Amino acid sequence: MTLRDLRKALALTQADISSKLHMNQEAISRLERRSDLLLSTLISYIRAIGGELNLTAKFPNRPPVKLSGFEDIQPRKIKPRA
Repeated sequence: MTLRDLRKALALTQADISSKLHMNQEAISRLERRSDLLLSTLISYIRAIGGELNLTAKFPNRPPVKLSGFEDIQPRKIKPRA
């Protein structure tokens, strides 16, 4: 599911997210189209829509491993690109 799909599934608008992240709607639109995000940016977005991000590594022939240590990452304000 893309960030856009997730936002829509939660019945949120880009304007809803932009007000929570203190940025303009256009920056949210660009963010949702990006395929490469900083982890802190992704954490900020997920928290803005009311969620919590968990990371899991999957390997062949082994059970999934939940990665820890990311809980302390401080969300950063997402800056629009110039």
